Amino acid sequence: MMARSIALWLGAAWVMALSTLGFLVVPLLFIYLPTPAMAGTMAAKLFSAQTGVSAVCGLGVLLTLRAPGNGFTAQLSARLLLLALAGLLLALLVEFAVAPRIVARVDLVFWHRVGSGMYLGQWLCALALFASLVRAAVHAPASPAPPDGA
Repeated sequence: MMARSIALWLGAAWVMALSTLGFLVVPLLFIYLPTPAMAGTMAAKLFSAQTGVSAVCGLGVLLTLRAPGNGFTAQLSARLLLLALAGLLLALLVEFAVAPRIVARVDLVFWHRVGSGMYLGQWLCALALFASLVRAAVHAPASPAPPDGA
């Protein structure tokens, strides 16, 4: 049952980090920094850091799926595996395929849209993963109470 709790916390951290950065911090950079170029440079650094957070959270969830006696059903394990792998793949693609093109200002509008779409896709994967874990936690049978005197 410890694996389920860890997976739940990792899922929460993943979706909240993506939400905070993508929907709050980066838009505020473009509002409050003096130039869009400065905001873009800072946003690129923050998105790179987010890739690290995504990698830790996604890999952590994958490791919990491998833990013996993790309490996940085969159906839930398959769903979590798919969502974690998809989210990780999107994070890595944004970082190593899309971001370099944005920073180099190669067809900026196109690659910014692709990157934004992939970020949204990663956020949806993390959100679905977290929702699946919450649903599983709510519907999980109660663990037996420890015997008296223990």
